[in-house]
Amino acid sequence: MRRHWIDNLRWVTVLLVLFYHVIYFYNNKGVFGGIGGFGDGPQYQDVVMYILYPWFMPLLFILAGISARYALDRHSAKEWFKARTQKLLVPGTIGLFVFHWMVGCFNTAVANRTGVFDGVPAVAKYAIMAVSGIGPLWFVQLLWLLCLVLLLLRALDKKDRIWNWCGKAHIMWIILLGVLFWAGEQTLIKQPRPESLDGIWNLYKPLFYLVPFLMGYYVFSHDEVQERVGKAWIPLMACAVVSGIVLILTTFGQDNTSPQYMGSPLNCTYGWLMCLAMMGWFKEKFNCTGPVAGYFTRSSFGIYVVHYLVIASLGYLMKLYTQLPPVAMYVILTVAVFALSPLIYEVLVRIPVIRWCIFGVKSNKK
Repeated sequence: MRRHWIDNLRWVTVLLVLFYHVIYFYNNKGVFGGIGGFGDGPQYQDVVMYILYPWFMPLLFILAGISARYALDRHSAKEWFKARTQKLLVPGTIGLFVFHWMVGCFNTAVANRTGVFDGVPAVAKYAIMAVSGIGPLWFVQLLWLLCLVLLLLRALDKKDRIWNWCGKAHIMWIILLGVLFWAGEQTLIKQPRPESLDGIWNLYKPLFYLVPFLMGYYVFSHDEVQERVGKAWIPLMACAVVSGIVLILTTFGQDNTSPQYMGSPLNCTYGWLMCLAMMGWFKEKFNCTGPVAGYFTRSSFGIYVVHYLVIASLGYLMKLYTQLPPVAMYVILTVAVFALSPLIYEVLVRIPVIRWCIFGVKSNKK
């Protein structure tokens, strides 16, 4: 039986990622991947980042863990991992040199305003652009690695004792799993050294995202657990909203991507409660499908893969070469990313070889 609520929650979260990146691109904290904000004062539109960032990527890893359990119930580990490699590793490696070097072109253009790439040979510059164009593909690269870890854990527990035991979790124990959510955030490097790979570790956060991925596989793949979370969605959402309001009122203006911020108990509490509330809400209210939902269920991965080119290119050109007011830039970029990303996907997915390199898809059959 198809769990349409999982499909719907996944594509809705992907669309929220698109909107988040519009706001993120113009953030005034100077975080990686952005071009900078509009002045030194507070940007109140940045509140979107405080609302979304604590929970939407962990939620995608939870859903990936649930889906992994369902897929491994139907297919052998070898078949499943081969499919995961084609869907995740191919776009996350070959796709960089076929498509995402264009994203890297704008990233390096921002960096090159200080002349750091002057005199670099064309071949080396192309390789730099490909690597710097990873952007949102960190998600698929890390997810592939977590699939390897999952196969190892399955091999150590061939009788599924852990999975069976996790299915007995009641709602209070499920809420208390937020302690593991907080513990995962503590694996970030609090004071990353610029000359090291500390920043890469904090970007990928492998040990942190391993937690929600395994929770999805071992805990939330149980129908009984989904029912318990679904029945509690209203109080969970109320608690999440209250904790989110307190978080924003007490921390707005801080760098919400810093290890210290992400590892704070209040941020982790809000993030975990939102993951639970969103799952419960969609389980109870959106376990259905239709033409629009069906389209985004099929296409959301491809839209996610290509969307940042729209943001990086158009956002860069508007910021540096126009005198548009900030409101107009946000509106234009939002409309563009939601209109052009599906269009780019629909064109590229119809081109043989290209669709395999960028989306890990051999055939365009629905």
